[in-house]
Amino acid sequence: MKKTNYSYVGISFIILIFGILVIPKIIDRIKNNDVTRTESRSKDVQMSVTDTTTLSYLMINGEAKKVIPFQFVNQDGDMISNADFIGKVYLVEFFFSTCPTICPKMNKNLVDIQNSFPNRPDFGIASFTINPDYDTQEVLKTYAENYGVTNPNWHFMTGDKDALYNLANTGFNLYAAEVEGADGGFEHSGNFALIDKEGYIRSRTDAFGNPKIYYKGIISQLEQFDEDGESEDISALKEDILKLLENE
Repeated sequence: MKKTNYSYVGISFIILIFGILVIPKIIDRIKNNDVTRTESRSKDVQMSVTDTTTLSYLMINGEAKKVIPFQFVNQDGDMISNADFIGKVYLVEFFFSTCPTICPKMNKNLVDIQNSFPNRPDFGIASFTINPDYDTQEVLKTYAENYGVTNPNWHFMTGDKDALYNLANTGFNLYAAEVEGADGGFEHSGNFALIDKEGYIRSRTDAFGNPKIYYKGIISQLEQFDEDGESEDISALKEDILKLLENE
């Protein structure tokens, strides 16, 4: 005479009850659009603005400074101008692809920022090479792919050397120079500029109410401080991007 295996009977009964009670609820949620694909996809990184002070404008001779006109070729071979960034909050950096010092740190931080705003078509980044003789469209294309650039509004731009240096040193006051004996042959600022949707340079203010103008780009949010004790600006920059995207 065979014995009934009561443990299997019990498990089967629980599965049956689960199917009767739970599956219809799941079906109802799907019908009512309570379950969507977005539940399984990453959303924008959740951030909050802790500093609610209105961002300052960079004032020159009593007028808010706007980005000067520019037009260069990007990594895809498209002509990109300042007009393409109107309606977008964006960051500006000057770099070169063979930089052995600060550029890799800057672009890793920019990738981190990019990944904090994955679903924002109104956010972009403008990266201008200071070594256009080497940094061709093809070189910049590979460079962008190697860094994991996914934002379609992140443009790596190259073109006329004089125009690029004028944009850096005069247009943004972000130092860039070809220097014999320097690491990689060039020197440049490690700062980022933050531009609002209308093309104005924006920033936080210091303790005296003066605009800080730029954000340090070489210290990561994870590191917090560099070897000299300088604190990172990436967390503040993310907040300020969000502030411009959402509140202005």
